[in-house]
Amino acid sequence: MSIIDLKGKVAVVTGASQGLGEALAIRLDKEGCKVAVCDINIEGAKAVASKLKDSVAIAVDVTKYDQCENAAKIVLEKWGKVDILVSNAAIVKSGDIFSLSPEAFKLVTDINLNGYFNTVKAFAPSMLEKKSGSIIQINSKSGRKGSFKNGAYASSKFGGVGLTQSLALEFAESGVRVNCICPGNLLNSPLWVNSLFKQYAQNQGITEEQVREKYINQVPMKRSCEYSDIEDVMVFLASDYSSYMTGQAINVTGGQQM
Repeated sequence: MSIIDLKGKVAVVTGASQGLGEALAIRLDKEGCKVAVCDINIEGAKAVASKLKDSVAIAVDVTKYDQCENAAKIVLEKWGKVDILVSNAAIVKSGDIFSLSPEAFKLVTDINLNGYFNTVKAFAPSMLEKKSGSIIQINSKSGRKGSFKNGAYASSKFGGVGLTQSLALEFAESGVRVNCICPGNLLNSPLWVNSLFKQYAQNQGITEEQVREKYINQVPMKRSCEYSDIEDVMVFLASDYSSYMTGQAINVTGGQQM
């Protein structure tokens, strides 16, 4: 059993209908949290929420501030507080500057960066009012260094680190902490298996197997980042064990990014 106690905490996770977001929501549930499962895919969100002990599914397009604001209202009406906000909603559209359309670049930025801003803007006031809370953005190693033919994603994630640090300064004296987690490549996740291997193989002119080998060889620990690696750091940042940490971008990359 974990020595960290999150029992009774209210947690909100965006982009939680599948993949990493689903795993984070399930882990928070196991830690004893009440969990708001937020996603533009409401049917997927409901399916995840049905697996949890005390939860609510909420339809949220994070690019729409009014929808984020409505989600905050629903959570506060149901549980009266928000203790943990995990901003996870994100997409990837890869390609070099000539093959990537302006519309694709804007979409990635709107979801990954503007969506993070909208989510915090909607949920932070209740945290600030009670002078406690932990805001965690799921960022990426691509928020710490450039990403080959993946400029839209890297740009949005670099912006996320800047926003995290800026919000940490704004909220520092209020008791609300803001940090982000920068995972390595989740090579065994549906996102990679169903989409990114194909995207990267096409834009790099190599096979999907060669893409996997390339990315594994970049990791000193020679393995993929897994959901559990990110979950563990999230739980730490959500807890009082990290009470003196704010404005941090924590690498979870097997040594690939230091």
